[in-house]
Amino acid sequence: MPLTRDDDIALLLKETRTIAMIGASDNPSRASYGVMAFLQRQGYRVIPINPTITGEHVHGEFVFRDLSQIGEPIDMVDVFRNSEAAGEAVDQAIAAGAKSVWMQLGVVNEAAAQRAEAAGLKVVMDRCPKIEIPRLGLEPVA
Repeated sequence: MPLTRDDDIALLLKETRTIAMIGASDNPSRASYGVMAFLQRQGYRVIPINPTITGEHVHGEFVFRDLSQIGEPIDMVDVFRNSEAAGEAVDQAIAAGAKSVWMQLGVVNEAAAQRAEAAGLKVVMDRCPKIEIPRLGLEPVA
């Protein structure tokens, strides 16, 4: 069952330090661009994942093709893909050993959420951390 209680979502955000963002964009008009900058200002390390701009940099971070290239622990995978494509992103998150998967606003994939939970990952669907962090009154992470 995806996390829906404010306390559970707040705890997940407090425990998270490193976020891999699948679907990160270098286009300032895209939501992922602004969300990545916001999360960095909150103290999170955000690693952008986007096969079309691999090797470039977004907000000072090297862009990787996929999660398998990162080579360091990932706390959360933030999914900026459509609901159907979220399944592949979740499978990558499981394979990479991530602790949680966060599917952005409008992204709902029940089967992928079930796979993630079965593998021990916490799941949030159809929410945005840029909205949730201020709504929950969370302080920047240390």
